[in-house]
Amino acid sequence: MKIREREHLQEWIAKNPEILGEELLIIQKEFDGFNETSERLDLLALDKAGGVVVIENKLDDTGRNVIWQALKYVSYCSTLTTKQIIKIYQVYLDSQGFIEDAQENILEFLDVEEETLLLNRNDQRIIFVANNYRKEVTSTALWLLQHNILLQCFRAIPYRMGEEMFLQMEQIIPLPETKEYMINAMEKEMEEKSKSKTVAESEATLVQFWTKLKVSLTKNGVDLLDNVSAKPYYNIGSSRGRGTFAFCIGRKGYRVELYFPQDSEKELIDAMHQYKDEIDTKFTLGSIEWERLEGKKASRIKFERKAGEITGNENSWADKEYDMFIDWYTHAMKEFYDVLMPILAKVNNQF
Repeated sequence: MKIREREHLQEWIAKNPEILGEELLIIQKEFDGFNETSERLDLLALDKAGGVVVIENKLDDTGRNVIWQALKYVSYCSTLTTKQIIKIYQVYLDSQGFIEDAQENILEFLDVEEETLLLNRNDQRIIFVANNYRKEVTSTALWLLQHNILLQCFRAIPYRMGEEMFLQMEQIIPLPETKEYMINAMEKEMEEKSKSKTVAESEATLVQFWTKLKVSLTKNGVDLLDNVSAKPYYNIGSSRGRGTFAFCIGRKGYRVELYFPQDSEKELIDAMHQYKDEIDTKFTLGSIEWERLEGKKASRIKFERKAGEITGNENSWADKEYDMFIDWYTHAMKEFYDVLMPILAKVNNQF
Protein backbone atom coordinates (compact mmCIF):
# COMPACT_ATOMS: atom_id res chain seq x y z
CA MET A 1 0.00 0.00 0.00
CA LYS A 2 1.33 3.40 -0.98
CA ILE A 3 1.35 5.94 1.85
CA ARG A 4 -0.36 9.15 0.78
CA GLU A 5 0.22 12.58 2.27
CA ARG A 6 -3.29 13.69 3.12
CA GLU A 7 -4.98 10.33 3.65
CA HIS A 8 -2.27 8.76 5.80
CA LEU A 9 0.47 11.11 7.05
CA GLN A 10 -1.88 13.96 7.93
CA GLU A 11 -4.47 11.69 9.54
CA TRP A 12 -1.80 9.86 11.52
CA ILE A 13 -0.43 13.12 12.96
CA ALA A 14 -3.97 14.38 13.67
CA LYS A 15 -4.75 11.27 15.70
CA ASN A 16 -1.33 11.07 17.38
CA PRO A 17 -0.04 14.66 17.79
CA GLU A 18 2.10 13.65 20.79
CA ILE A 19 4.54 12.08 18.31
CA LEU A 20 5.74 15.66 17.80
CA GLY A 21 7.18 15.62 21.32
CA GLU A 22 4.50 17.49 23.27
CA GLU A 23 0.81 17.55 24.07
CA LEU A 24 -1.11 19.28 21.29
CA LEU A 25 -4.83 19.71 20.72
CA ILE A 26 -5.73 19.47 17.03
CA ILE A 27 -8.46 22.03 16.37
CA GLN A 28 -8.79 21.92 12.56
CA LYS A 29 -7.64 20.11 9.41
CA GLU A 30 -7.31 21.64 5.95
CA PHE A 31 -8.16 25.03 7.44
CA ASP A 32 -9.04 27.64 4.81
CA GLY A 33 -10.88 30.25 6.89
CA PHE A 34 -8.62 33.13 5.96
CA ASN A 35 -10.01 36.38 4.61
CA GLU A 36 -9.54 37.08 0.91
CA THR A 37 -7.52 33.95 0.17
CA SER A 38 -8.34 30.34 -0.69
CA GLU A 39 -5.12 28.95 0.79
CA ARG A 40 -5.41 26.18 3.35
CA LEU A 41 -3.00 24.89 5.97
CA ASP A 42 -2.68 21.19 6.80
CA LEU A 43 -3.27 21.08 10.56
CA LEU A 44 -4.02 23.73 13.17
CA ALA A 45 -3.37 23.02 16.85
CA LEU A 46 -3.09 24.54 20.33
CA ASP A 47 -0.20 23.87 22.68
CA LYS A 48 -0.37 23.68 26.47
CA ALA A 49 0.23 27.43 26.73
CA GLY A 50 -2.80 28.18 24.57
CA GLY A 51 -0.59 29.12 21.65
CA VAL A 52 -1.49 28.50 18.00
CA VAL A 53 0.63 25.91 16.17
CA VAL A 54 0.60 25.54 12.37
CA ILE A 55 1.61 22.03 11.23
CA GLU A 56 2.63 21.56 7.61
CA ASN A 57 3.37 18.05 6.37
CA LYS A 58 4.87 16.83 3.11
CA LEU A 59 5.36 13.12 2.47
CA ASP A 60 8.23 13.48 0.00
CA ASP A 61 10.28 16.65 0.39
CA THR A 62 9.40 20.08 1.68
CA GLY A 63 9.44 21.90 -1.63
CA ARG A 64 11.09 25.25 -2.24
CA ASN A 65 8.18 27.38 -1.07
CA VAL A 66 7.16 25.59 2.13
CA ILE A 67 8.78 28.14 4.48
CA TRP A 68 7.11 31.08 2.73
CA GLN A 69 3.81 29.22 2.72
CA ALA A 70 3.98 28.51 6.47
CA LEU A 71 4.96 32.07 7.30
CA LYS A 72 1.90 33.30 5.45
CA TYR A 73 -0.27 30.91 7.43
CA VAL A 74 1.05 32.01 10.82
CA SER A 75 0.62 35.64 9.81
CA TYR A 76 -3.01 34.88 8.98
CA CYS A 77 -3.41 33.08 12.32
CA SER A 78 -1.77 35.87 14.32
CA THR A 79 -5.03 37.84 14.43
CA LEU A 80 -7.26 34.98 15.60
CA THR A 81 -9.08 35.80 18.82
CA THR A 82 -10.04 33.38 21.58
CA LYS A 83 -13.64 33.45 20.40
CA GLN A 84 -12.66 32.74 16.80
CA ILE A 85 -10.41 29.84 17.80
CA ILE A 86 -13.20 28.25 19.84
CA LYS A 87 -15.54 28.60 16.84
CA ILE A 88 -12.95 27.04 14.49
CA TYR A 89 -12.52 24.10 16.85
CA GLN A 90 -16.29 23.65 17.26
CA VAL A 91 -16.68 23.45 13.48
CA TYR A 92 -13.97 20.77 13.44
CA LEU A 93 -15.62 18.75 16.22
CA ASP A 94 -18.98 18.93 14.46
CA SER A 95 -17.46 17.87 11.13
CA GLN A 96 -15.87 14.83 12.78
CA GLY A 97 -19.14 13.79 14.37
CA PHE A 98 -18.00 14.50 17.95
CA ILE A 99 -20.79 15.65 20.26
CA GLU A 100 -18.45 17.77 22.36
CA ASP A 101 -18.17 21.40 23.41
CA ALA A 102 -15.08 23.15 22.01
CA GLN A 103 -14.63 25.61 24.86
CA GLU A 104 -14.99 22.91 27.52
CA ASN A 105 -12.44 20.72 25.71
CA ILE A 106 -9.96 23.60 25.55
CA LEU A 107 -10.46 24.44 29.24
CA GLU A 108 -9.85 20.80 30.13
CA PHE A 109 -6.79 20.58 27.85
CA LEU A 110 -5.23 23.72 29.34
CA ASP A 111 -6.59 22.95 32.83
CA VAL A 112 -7.64 26.58 33.41
CA GLU A 113 -10.77 28.43 34.46
CA GLU A 114 -12.95 30.18 31.90
CA GLU A 115 -12.17 33.66 33.27
CA THR A 116 -8.43 33.22 32.61
CA LEU A 117 -8.83 31.69 29.14
CA LEU A 118 -6.81 33.78 26.70
CA LEU A 119 -5.63 32.02 23.54
CA ASN A 120 -3.06 33.01 20.92
CA ARG A 121 -1.43 35.67 23.10
CA ASN A 122 2.14 34.65 22.22
CA ASP A 123 3.88 34.38 18.87
CA GLN A 124 2.56 31.56 16.70
CA ARG A 125 4.67 28.46 16.08
CA ILE A 126 5.40 26.36 13.00
CA ILE A 127 6.02 22.61 12.83
CA PHE A 128 7.21 21.07 9.56
CA VAL A 129 6.96 17.32 8.90
CA ALA A 130 8.60 15.86 5.78
CA ASN A 131 10.56 12.87 4.59
CA ASN A 132 13.34 15.00 3.10
CA TYR A 133 14.39 18.64 3.49
CA ARG A 134 15.99 20.73 0.77
CA LYS A 135 19.10 22.64 1.76
CA GLU A 136 17.45 26.00 1.12
CA VAL A 137 14.67 25.02 3.52
CA THR A 138 16.94 23.94 6.39
CA SER A 139 19.15 27.00 5.90
CA THR A 140 16.16 29.34 6.07
CA ALA A 141 14.71 27.48 9.07
CA LEU A 142 17.94 27.86 11.02
CA TRP A 143 18.12 31.56 10.17
CA LEU A 144 14.53 32.08 11.34
CA LEU A 145 15.32 30.29 14.60
CA GLN A 146 18.20 32.65 15.20
CA HIS A 147 15.72 35.52 14.82
CA ASN A 148 13.25 34.11 17.37
CA ILE A 149 10.75 32.60 14.93
CA LEU A 150 9.55 29.51 16.76
CA LEU A 151 9.67 26.50 14.47
CA GLN A 152 10.59 22.82 14.44
CA CYS A 153 11.38 20.39 11.64
CA PHE A 154 10.63 16.67 11.93
CA ARG A 155 11.73 13.97 9.50
CA ALA A 156 8.98 11.38 8.90
CA ILE A 157 10.27 7.99 7.76
CA PRO A 158 7.58 5.44 6.74
CA TYR A 159 8.52 1.77 6.82
CA ARG A 160 6.84 -1.64 6.63
CA MET A 161 7.09 -4.70 8.88
CA GLY A 162 5.18 -7.53 7.27
CA GLU A 163 1.69 -6.25 6.54
CA GLU A 164 1.93 -3.41 9.05
CA MET A 165 2.92 0.15 8.14
CA PHE A 166 4.78 2.35 10.64
CA LEU A 167 6.06 5.91 10.76
CA GLN A 168 9.25 6.94 12.53
CA MET A 169 9.46 10.60 13.59
CA GLU A 170 12.77 12.37 14.24
CA GLN A 171 13.26 16.03 15.18
CA ILE A 172 16.13 17.53 13.19
CA ILE A 173 15.71 21.31 13.74
CA PRO A 174 16.41 22.37 16.36
CA LEU A 175 18.26 19.33 17.65
CA PRO A 176 16.64 18.04 20.85
CA GLU A 177 19.60 19.16 22.95
CA THR A 178 19.12 22.76 21.75
CA LYS A 179 15.35 22.84 22.33
CA GLU A 180 15.95 25.02 25.40
CA TYR A 181 16.81 27.79 22.94
CA MET A 182 13.20 27.83 21.78
CA ILE A 183 11.91 27.84 25.35
CA ASN A 184 14.14 30.78 26.28
CA ALA A 185 13.01 32.68 23.19
CA MET A 186 9.37 32.08 24.06
CA GLU A 187 9.87 33.24 27.66
CA LYS A 188 11.68 36.36 26.47
CA GLU A 189 8.84 37.21 24.12
CA MET A 190 6.28 36.57 26.84
CA GLU A 191 8.04 39.05 29.14
CA GLU A 192 8.07 41.73 26.48
CA LYS A 193 4.51 41.31 25.28
CA SER A 194 1.66 43.33 26.66
CA LYS A 195 -0.74 40.96 28.42
CA SER A 196 -3.78 41.39 30.56
CA LYS A 197 -2.99 42.01 34.23
CA THR A 198 -4.83 38.90 35.41
CA VAL A 199 -3.06 36.56 32.99
CA ALA A 200 0.35 38.16 33.59
CA GLU A 201 0.05 37.86 37.36
CA SER A 202 -1.17 34.28 37.08
CA GLU A 203 1.74 33.27 34.83
CA ALA A 204 4.32 34.88 37.11
CA THR A 205 2.82 33.07 40.10
CA LEU A 206 2.89 29.71 38.35
CA VAL A 207 6.52 30.01 37.27
CA GLN A 208 7.53 31.03 40.79
CA PHE A 209 5.47 28.24 42.35
CA TRP A 210 6.84 25.44 40.14
CA THR A 211 10.38 26.73 40.65
CA LYS A 212 9.97 26.49 44.43
CA LEU A 213 8.41 23.05 44.11
CA LYS A 214 11.40 21.81 42.07
CA VAL A 215 13.72 22.91 44.90
CA SER A 216 11.54 21.18 47.51
CA LEU A 217 11.38 17.95 45.51
CA THR A 218 15.15 17.85 45.09
CA LYS A 219 15.65 18.35 48.84
CA ASN A 220 13.33 15.42 49.50
CA GLY A 221 14.98 13.06 47.03
CA VAL A 222 12.33 13.25 44.28
CA ASP A 223 13.99 13.71 40.87
CA LEU A 224 10.84 13.91 38.70
CA LEU A 225 11.32 17.57 37.69
CA ASP A 226 15.11 17.75 37.62
CA ASN A 227 15.15 18.16 33.82
CA VAL A 228 11.85 20.05 33.49
CA SER A 229 11.69 23.85 33.18
CA ALA A 230 9.18 25.81 35.24
CA LYS A 231 6.64 27.34 32.85
CA PRO A 232 3.39 29.29 33.30
CA TYR A 233 1.16 26.23 33.00
CA TYR A 234 -1.29 24.80 35.53
CA ASN A 235 0.45 21.43 35.36
CA ILE A 236 4.00 20.16 35.24
CA GLY A 237 5.25 16.62 34.94
CA SER A 238 7.69 14.07 33.62
CA SER A 239 7.20 10.89 31.58
CA ARG A 240 8.08 7.46 32.90
CA GLY A 241 7.66 4.95 30.12
CA ARG A 242 4.16 5.29 28.69
CA GLY A 243 2.81 7.27 31.64
CA THR A 244 3.43 10.80 32.93
CA PHE A 245 3.64 11.66 36.62
CA ALA A 246 2.30 15.19 36.98
CA PHE A 247 1.44 17.90 39.48
CA CYS A 248 -1.79 19.72 38.58
CA ILE A 249 -3.57 22.82 39.79
CA GLY A 250 -6.99 21.82 38.53
CA ARG A 251 -10.35 23.50 38.22
CA LYS A 252 -11.79 21.33 41.02
CA GLY A 253 -8.77 20.75 43.22
CA TYR A 254 -5.04 20.12 43.57
CA ARG A 255 -3.74 16.76 42.51
CA VAL A 256 -0.84 14.48 41.75
CA GLU A 257 -1.54 12.03 38.97
CA LEU A 258 -0.30 9.33 36.65
CA TYR A 259 -1.57 10.44 33.23
CA PHE A 260 -1.96 8.33 30.08
CA PRO A 261 -2.56 10.58 27.03
CA GLN A 262 -3.53 7.94 24.46
CA ASP A 263 -6.61 5.78 24.04
CA SER A 264 -4.33 2.81 23.28
CA GLU A 265 -2.89 3.17 26.78
CA LYS A 266 -6.19 2.38 28.47
CA GLU A 267 -4.86 -1.17 28.48
CA LEU A 268 -2.19 0.07 30.90
CA ILE A 269 -4.64 1.58 33.37
CA ASP A 270 -6.72 -1.59 33.12
CA ALA A 271 -3.65 -3.71 33.88
CA MET A 272 -2.70 -1.48 36.79
CA HIS A 273 -6.24 -1.67 38.18
CA GLN A 274 -5.62 -5.36 38.89
CA TYR A 275 -3.21 -4.17 41.60
CA LYS A 276 -5.72 -1.71 43.12
CA ASP A 277 -5.92 -3.48 46.49
CA GLU A 278 -2.13 -3.54 46.81
CA ILE A 279 -1.94 0.15 45.86
CA ASP A 280 -4.67 1.15 48.32
CA THR A 281 -2.91 -0.71 51.12
CA LYS A 282 0.46 0.91 50.48
CA PHE A 283 -0.81 4.46 49.87
CA THR A 284 -1.50 5.98 53.29
CA LEU A 285 -2.43 9.60 52.50
CA GLY A 286 -5.99 9.04 51.34
CA SER A 287 -8.10 7.57 48.56
CA ILE A 288 -6.65 7.18 45.06
CA GLU A 289 -9.14 7.74 42.21
CA TRP A 290 -9.16 5.88 38.90
CA GLU A 291 -10.46 7.80 35.86
CA ARG A 292 -10.57 5.73 32.69
CA LEU A 293 -12.42 8.64 31.02
CA GLU A 294 -14.63 6.66 28.66
CA GLY A 295 -15.09 8.39 25.31
CA LYS A 296 -11.85 10.35 25.67
CA LYS A 297 -8.34 9.45 24.59
CA ALA A 298 -6.71 10.15 27.95
CA SER A 299 -7.03 8.39 31.31
CA ARG A 300 -5.50 8.98 34.73
CA ILE A 301 -4.91 7.71 38.24
CA LYS A 302 -4.97 10.57 40.73
CA PHE A 303 -4.83 11.70 44.34
CA GLU A 304 -6.69 14.99 44.72
CA ARG A 305 -7.52 17.42 47.51
CA LYS A 306 -9.37 20.73 47.72
CA ALA A 307 -7.55 23.77 49.05
CA GLY A 308 -9.32 23.62 52.41
CA GLU A 309 -8.25 20.01 52.91
CA ILE A 310 -4.62 21.00 52.38
CA THR A 311 -4.38 24.28 54.27
CA GLY A 312 -7.64 24.66 56.19
CA ASN A 313 -8.42 27.77 54.10
CA GLU A 314 -10.61 27.46 50.98
CA ASN A 315 -9.13 30.72 49.64
CA SER A 316 -5.54 29.78 50.42
CA TRP A 317 -4.39 29.91 46.78
CA ALA A 318 -5.84 33.40 46.42
CA ASP A 319 -4.26 34.31 49.78
CA LYS A 320 -0.88 33.07 48.46
CA GLU A 321 -0.27 30.39 51.07
CA TYR A 322 1.98 28.65 48.58
CA ASP A 323 4.42 27.03 51.03
CA MET A 324 1.68 24.76 52.37
CA PHE A 325 0.83 23.62 48.82
CA ILE A 326 4.49 22.99 48.03
CA ASP A 327 4.84 20.85 51.16
CA TRP A 328 1.67 18.92 50.26
CA TYR A 329 2.66 18.36 46.62
CA THR A 330 6.15 17.21 47.66
CA HIS A 331 5.04 14.57 50.14
CA ALA A 332 1.96 13.50 48.18
CA MET A 333 3.98 12.84 45.01
CA LYS A 334 6.80 11.14 46.90
CA GLU A 335 4.44 8.49 48.28
CA PHE A 336 2.27 8.40 45.13
CA TYR A 337 5.34 7.79 42.94
CA ASP A 338 6.90 5.23 45.28
CA VAL A 339 3.68 3.20 45.31
CA LEU A 340 2.67 3.44 41.65
CA MET A 341 5.98 3.43 39.79
CA PRO A 342 6.84 -0.25 40.51
CA ILE A 343 3.36 -1.26 39.28
CA LEU A 344 3.71 0.91 36.16
CA ALA A 345 7.11 -0.62 35.38
CA LYS A 346 5.65 -4.09 35.81
CA VAL A 347 2.71 -3.56 33.45
CA ASN A 348 4.83 -1.64 30.94
CA ASN A 349 6.86 -4.79 30.50
CA GLN A 350 3.70 -6.73 29.62
CA PHE A 351 2.91 -4.65 26.51
